[in-house]
Amino acid sequence: MTNVKAAGPRPIDVALLASVFVIAACGLLYELAAGALASYLLGDSVLQFSTIIGTYLFAMGIGSWLSRYFEYQLPAHFLRVELMVALIGGALPAVLFLANAYVPGAFRPLLYGMVLLVGTLVGLEIPLVMRILKRNASLKDLVSQVLTFDYLGALAVSLAFPIVLVPKLGLVRTGLLFGFMNAAVAVWALVLFRHELRRLHAHALGCAAVLAVLGGGIAGADHLTRLADDHFYQDRIVMSSATPYQRIVVTQGRQGARLYLNGNLQFAQSDEYRYHEALVHPVMAAHGAPRRVAVLGGGDGMAVREVLKYATVESVTLVELDPAMTGLFRDNAMMRALNQDALRDPRVHIVNTDAFQWLQQESGTFDAIIVDFPDPTNFAIGKLFTNSFYALLDKRLAASGYAVVQTTSPLIARQSFWIVVQTIESAGLLATPYHVHVPSFGEWGFVIASHRPWREPATLPPGLRFLSLPGMRLMFDFPLDMARLPAEVNRLSNQVLVTTYEREWGKVEH
Repeated sequence: MTNVKAAGPRPIDVALLASVFVIAACGLLYELAAGALASYLLGDSVLQFSTIIGTYLFAMGIGSWLSRYFEYQLPAHFLRVELMVALIGGALPAVLFLANAYVPGAFRPLLYGMVLLVGTLVGLEIPLVMRILKRNASLKDLVSQVLTFDYLGALAVSLAFPIVLVPKLGLVRTGLLFGFMNAAVAVWALVLFRHELRRLHAHALGCAAVLAVLGGGIAGADHLTRLADDHFYQDRIVMSSATPYQRIVVTQGRQGARLYLNGNLQFAQSDEYRYHEALVHPVMAAHGAPRRVAVLGGGDGMAVREVLKYATVESVTLVELDPAMTGLFRDNAMMRALNQDALRDPRVHIVNTDAFQWLQQESGTFDAIIVDFPDPTNFAIGKLFTNSFYALLDKRLAASGYAVVQTTSPLIARQSFWIVVQTIESAGLLATPYHVHVPSFGEWGFVIASHRPWREPATLPPGLRFLSLPGMRLMFDFPLDMARLPAEVNRLSNQVLVTTYEREWGKVEH
């Protein structure tokens, strides 16, 4: 029997395999965009990404199952599916941003509805491609080739999404760009299978219409983002940026600038001095002569500004994860005015890294450590409120030093506040809680952590706008509705603080 050498891959097969690469990249991009948006706007990144990924994979399974009902005109079905994925997936970030701004109650059902729809369509794509390719390949070669290109496309976008796409293009423009790429695959299918397609002109018109919509969206992406943001935020937006870590928005209104991270207010210019004076001076003044100071979080430089009011300070190490934050407040003229150029002071050393890792690697000790992280809205931040973190803090705190931790509202999130106190004590540190009223936030809490009992300072630096010695004494008294409650220890293994915080603040927000 004569062996016949198998023919090499046809150009049409190579083109389809290249399309698989693009399809996989686009499909994963829509999944990542939905997860990132859910984390930005709903909090708890672990929960949001987990539920989005689960829903998306479930929908892909539905799509794969439905593919059995597509028996004839496979290239035409493939083309139409690509156009629908391009339009719905590409518009997903823009639609969700607008829904959150104009119809907040519709955000969650719309999010999961679009994820289900896009996942189902993506689940249809690969089976259709495989059945088209099956015309000229063995099953073994077909599966290996398709899966190889599928995985390569997923790898490419998973690396590009946090490093290049979101920081450089933003979520809205990124979604529309990848929708455009999906539509380009549909155009490529139109060219490859033009002799098989019925109603060729109708398909060409559909491709042109989707490309036009997505192209217009890309051109107007900034306008779409501003349209959503201007409605969501109270004041005029003067700066917005999406980083690999968070979405930063600065607004300007009658009462000055406001900073928002992932939609949550971080400070208002009108009263931030109350918060930062209360955060910094009880520990700095109580020490008496702090020389080495660390500020963890607080990339806006406001806490550093207060620290530098002490003449004894020789060095300040600011540990902030997001370089975009420290860059903004070091280089932007308006932001520099707010922190009085604190981040340009020669005594200040900025380290852009994870504070947990920094504490593990740092070998020195500090006279004062200011811990100014955002509230524990997700597990990534929640780890910075665990007993493991405070055990590391204990090692970096000098024997005579004091650390202070911003600790959410003891009135609204009373249980969460006392969880932090209990967790600090479980690490072997003395915990001294106090609270202050900040109009933009309401009643707000802090906890001093130390090896020795905290003592009331005899003096404060001159020029403070809010804090006085008699006023400070009152901050350490807790009324009955904020008094201590029995609380669990927040550990890396349970992250009880995150779920408690979400439950307590959820009652207020909903």
